[in-house]
Amino acid sequence: MDVPVKPRTIKQPAAKERQDLRTWIAQLRAAGELQDIAGAEREKEIGGIVDIYQRKIGNKAVLFDDVPGYPRGHRILANILTSVRRIAITLGLDPDTPTVELVHYWRRYMKESRAIPPVTVNTGPVMENVKTGGEIDIFKIPVPRWHEHDGGYYIGTGDMVIMRDPDTGWINYGAYRVQAHERNVATVMCSKGKHGDIIKRKYHERGEPCPIAVVAGMHPALFMVAGLEIPYGRNEYDAAGGLIGEPVEVIAGPKTGLPIPAHAEIAFEGFIHPNDLHDEGPFGEWTGYYAGGLKQEPVIRIATFMHRNDPVLLAAIPGIPPDDDSFYRGTYRSGAVWNQLEAAGVPEVKGVWAHAAGGSRLWLTVSIKQQYAGHAKQAGLIASQCHAGAYANRFVVVVDDDIDPTDIDRVVWAMCTRFDPREGMETLRGCWSTVLDPMAYGEGDPRNARIVIDACKPFTRRDTFPVVVRASEEVEALVRGKFSDVLPRS
Repeated sequence: MDVPVKPRTIKQPAAKERQDLRTWIAQLRAAGELQDIAGAEREKEIGGIVDIYQRKIGNKAVLFDDVPGYPRGHRILANILTSVRRIAITLGLDPDTPTVELVHYWRRYMKESRAIPPVTVNTGPVMENVKTGGEIDIFKIPVPRWHEHDGGYYIGTGDMVIMRDPDTGWINYGAYRVQAHERNVATVMCSKGKHGDIIKRKYHERGEPCPIAVVAGMHPALFMVAGLEIPYGRNEYDAAGGLIGEPVEVIAGPKTGLPIPAHAEIAFEGFIHPNDLHDEGPFGEWTGYYAGGLKQEPVIRIATFMHRNDPVLLAAIPGIPPDDDSFYRGTYRSGAVWNQLEAAGVPEVKGVWAHAAGGSRLWLTVSIKQQYAGHAKQAGLIASQCHAGAYANRFVVVVDDDIDPTDIDRVVWAMCTRFDPREGMETLRGCWSTVLDPMAYGEGDPRNARIVIDACKPFTRRDTFPVVVRASEEVEALVRGKFSDVLPRS
């Protein structure tokens, strides 16, 4: 990877507008990053259009309006973060920030641990419409069937699921999928070991219902934090405030007291009671399969439903990767694994890349400058098990520092020419995964196996290994200086 250069920022919206999804939509429109689509219905057409748009990284975000059966202005925004430009805009950076600089941005952000606590306000746009009791109907929102074989309608994809630890009062929010079933009934799916599942079990072990709030439309910066591996006990709202540079304004949920973003578009709150389960799924997930099938998941009994006038449903739809649910996490995960490798004492890490084709989880490439025999294997094993890299990983490939980990052709070349199958591969069994992994062990056992591949030059042969066929820096500088007008940029 290139030497880190601090990315240029852009002029930021006024305070509080940074928390508003509509400000972000206006920024996309001004940058030519938004496509308006009118008249698509929610059963097949909206999901089919989104599927086509997210097949190629860099396609525009899509804003649906005039959904048949719903008032004009009840909109859906999808394909939100399948673009380096849109990720940069979300972070307040120049839209032309290179991908590698986003990795370094996240490395700095995590090292600095920027934290700005939220502030509670009495009201906000999300309370323009507040419904309780028989007035609750989450199907007033045009929730699509995102994939044609989905078991229902998912209101929570680009969402925040908010919970409070009953022991410490710590607030956690995560991006868990939420299926809409009835006007006041939804389900939430949290993989075992995720923070939301841990908190829910704490309440249920006491025989108490678990308070929960779901936000289904908010500024994408808040959604990005929901999908990141923030350590247990650290308030995601603090992290989100550090990301946007100001406190997130929240209102207290009328029934649960949970903090809900005041500038959100759509939110509801309620309770998960012990042993209250409902059929959920199947759902097309980020691995590219309808993994997990039909199963029983916790029910949310909705007590309060609130939304802005002309609400916008935010969607981050999983599918065959790269997809909207996981692409944005690649730059973050790369930076997080890099930092955790260094924290574990692994020297001379030169780059990390979480490949989009693996849903930014299944494939990690680590580039190192070898310092000692066993260095490559050490780096690979730690990358496969550190917190940021362990969940649902399948491959970790370690390459020399002359290989750009973001260039999959060069990575495969290194695997083909520097990897010794006799000594260079470790198979790890019984590792942390998810039922969404189609190669997990099976029903009731979401563990998986993975491999670590040493695709570095053998340490003892570094000085005698065949010379790479590539023009030297001197020759390249010579021809670029003389023939720059006819040469490609890279």
